[in-house]
Amino acid sequence: MKSLLARLVLAGWAFAPAVFAAEQGQPARRFAAPDVAAATTQSTVGGIGQMLFGLVVVLAAVFVVAFVARRLRGASSSGANGIEVLAQASLGGKEKAVILRVDGERLLLGVAAGQVSLLKTLSPETSTPPPAVTGSQIQSFAALLRRSLGK
Repeated sequence: MKSLLARLVLAGWAFAPAVFAAEQGQPARRFAAPDVAAATTQSTVGGIGQMLFGLVVVLAAVFVVAFVARRLRGASSSGANGIEVLAQASLGGKEKAVILRVDGERLLLGVAAGQVSLLKTLSPETSTPPPAVTGSQIQSFAALLRRSLGK
């Protein structure tokens, strides 16, 4: 009987703060329970605003890094060591054609996986622009295209 009475007294003593808190109009709080009600008071709009601000900052950082990388890559191919890349065109997955200027001479190179081949030595650049395409040449191309399509 004494042990039952001791258990009841200990149980009453353990739950006494909850009873007194309920009497004062406050919700009962358990031991070591987080204050969940206070943690959820932040508005949803504020959370979305913080997320969007973070997204804008990350995207801005990506664009800045890309801009700096492009400028550095352009500066490295400007002929600091006597070789300048004038133009390049992709011909497939791993193949491309590159026009280089080396000591004033223009070279057309074919670049493939593990291989670089000299295709042609080009004439030095002239100051005259390439000839303009005339209207009759465009019409002849249109006629050629129609003819090749069978129309």
